[in-house]
Amino acid sequence: MSKALNLPNTLALFRIALAPLMLWFLVERDFSLFASWHPSWFDYFAGLIFVIASVTDFFDGFIARKWDQMTKLGAILDPLADKMLMLAGFLGLVMIDRASAWAVFLILSREFFITGLRVVAVSEGKSVASTMAGKIKTVVQMIAIGFLIMNWPFATTLLWIAVILTLYSGYEYLRDYYKI
Repeated sequence: MSKALNLPNTLALFRIALAPLMLWFLVERDFSLFASWHPSWFDYFAGLIFVIASVTDFFDGFIARKWDQMTKLGAILDPLADKMLMLAGFLGLVMIDRASAWAVFLILSREFFITGLRVVAVSEGKSVASTMAGKIKTVVQMIAIGFLIMNWPFATTLLWIAVILTLYSGYEYLRDYYKI
């Protein structure tokens, strides 16, 4: 196995493959092969896929740091996999009317903005490191998506908490960029 295709990068690629599969279970509920399924089974499978993908997110970063397997490819794949998973989750949840389009718009706008800011920072030879608020917002976003997929109580409240944390962490990235 080449250095670029190490275990952390393989896990990120696996997460990338899981994102459209999760989206499929969220939005394609009329698929004739599964016509006899109760609609909740689609939620269960989408939720299971999301949990598996979320766990690989933790382990790919942990393994990369612990075993010194951080690569340039991984620096691209990991955030791409994160964004694809969140996009699939939020898009699917808006499509099945479980998530506010405004909340999702605010979250995704922040994600695109910060991704652009990081590209500009790299082009200027700067690094905008992840903040604790950024890590917390990711965890809260994941919990909110899980609750929304399962249609559990307080899911909408968690989504709006995620929006607040997402916007705050975006502010922190912007502040840190200008301090550099």
